[in-house]
Amino acid sequence: MGAMISGTVAAAVAAGVAGGVHRALRARPHQRWQRTNYAGRAVDLYAGPATALGAAAGAAVLPLPPRARTAAVLAVLAAGGCGAYDDLAGADDPRRGFRAHLTALRHGEVTSGAVKLFGIGAAGLAAGALLKDRSVDRILAGVVIAGAAHLVNLTDVRPGAAIATVLALGAPGLVRGGLAAVPMGAVAAVAADERAERTMIGDTGAHALGAAVGVAIVAGSGRAGLAAHAAGVVTAAVYGGRISGLAEVLSGR
Repeated sequence: MGAMISGTVAAAVAAGVAGGVHRALRARPHQRWQRTNYAGRAVDLYAGPATALGAAAGAAVLPLPPRARTAAVLAVLAAGGCGAYDDLAGADDPRRGFRAHLTALRHGEVTSGAVKLFGIGAAGLAAGALLKDRSVDRILAGVVIAGAAHLVNLTDVRPGAAIATVLALGAPGLVRGGLAAVPMGAVAAVAADERAERTMIGDTGAHALGAAVGVAIVAGSGRAGLAAHAAGVVTAAVYGGRISGLAEVLSGR
């Protein structure tokens, strides 16, 4: 019961901060955060930083051990920051996927996608080191956190698709503690605006929220669970195109 109450409070904080930041940013629009979506409609990307800050705030108020709380906030903000860099610096770059960015890197070009890839990977490993004690578990935890961030981003192909992914991945973790409630609270604040095609969570929000889900999974898993989830996110990365295609079909748009 205590964990459920803590999760409810954290979700409320995440939703409150995300909603407040989103309204504040939309009140002072900037061209760099404007996009045209798949249907040709003008939308903003303000749901991204809003949900990232909301999730970080929600994690910060949870009654967790200091290392776990630090890991959650670090993973969310680092993943969100890397996503924001790609949203802004890589807006006109048509290259997508690990292979394209690694190929560019082999030719001496550091793309925004490569910065995101290695930055989120490093953040995942750092968070994993704070959450787990043994080296193998730390590595597996880092893979799960970074992989979950990438998985949610893979589904961000239609309005509401990534939000649905966050809710679906987070819901099973609610019985294990409050961490899973944090990204769910943050996305709840912007879900209606994204579904109405007024805003997008973009890479900023998708990676931050995915990292938050990953931290929740790691915190509630032993080695067997970590290995299973790590295998799952690696498989999703390998078949990224199919995951995105499935998300597009399921969105109904």
